Amino acid sequence: LQAMGDTEQDWLALRPQEPSPSQCCGSGCKPCIYDVYEKELARWERAKAMQDKSLLMGKKEQSNNSELNPDTFTAFSVSSVQQLTEDTYQYKFELPGNSSLRLSLGQHIVLRGVVNGLEVQRAYTPINPGNAEGYFEVLIKCYEAGLMSQYIKTWRRGDVVFWRGPFGGFPYQPNKHGELLMLASGTGLAPMIPILQSITDDEEDETFVTLVGCFPTFDKIYLKPLLQDLARYWNIRIFYVLSQETSLGKLPWSYQENTYTGHLNEDLMKTIVNSCRRKPFALICGSSAFNEDMSRYLKAAGIEENSCFVF
Repeated sequence: LQAMGDTEQDWLALRPQEPSPSQCCGSGCKPCIYDVYEKELARWERAKAMQDKSLLMGKKEQSNNSELNPDTFTAFSVSSVQQLTEDTYQYKFELPGNSSLRLSLGQHIVLRGVVNGLEVQRAYTPINPGNAEGYFEVLIKCYEAGLMSQYIKTWRRGDVVFWRGPFGGFPYQPNKHGELLMLASGTGLAPMIPILQSITDDEEDETFVTLVGCFPTFDKIYLKPLLQDLARYWNIRIFYVLSQETSLGKLPWSYQENTYTGHLNEDLMKTIVNSCRRKPFALICGSSAFNEDMSRYLKAAGIEENSCFVF
């Protein structure tokens, strides 16, 4: 009968909190943080109706068993921090034993941070090969005024941060497409890397790939050594489009013939599409403005919407 003593106040204290808009990363995750809230609210309402608090015990806000989960946040430890450019970092996280995140290609995971008491969530795509054991890595660009960036910049080796997922992804199948045309702006390179690596790791996969990486300057191209290695494969071509470089003369000669200055516009898109060895299927990842522009230019170059995938 002790439950009869629980006041309305006691139950209200246990009611799940509705997420604030800053907690939604806007990437269309399934379940979204709002879905998780609805589920917890229904559980709370059921427990309150039956005056039975034990029904709330299944609630898991976060877990420490390092198993990634789409519904709850799991703790992972930062094992290394590498600065790639003035505002972009590569973070490595530890996985216990030789476990793997087992992500399918191009899937993203959601990070939770708290800044000045405000909870923020953002989506990032791991760049390690899908079969990497004992670790995973993410590429993160930090913005001067970004709330999440302020939190991320404080990370040091050994810090514990919380992730949930995985979500999304591109349902890639070897040899399904004759050629993939990857259009990436800045950290939009992230979902392309695991797909590229899965193609180069599979001797049976004869998909051609043309990757177009858009960056402001040569110095701001991420992961140059990795990209140079990938470009040595017979079926991989990599082009760079540098919006703030004025002359190619200052670039190392090995980059000069596959680099363009200015923006990736409709004319350049037509040139690149026409140079593809087979009719391409396009993968696009960047800001929403970049994604819209690319879809428009692809259409002008004869690539229809059903031959495009936007991350």
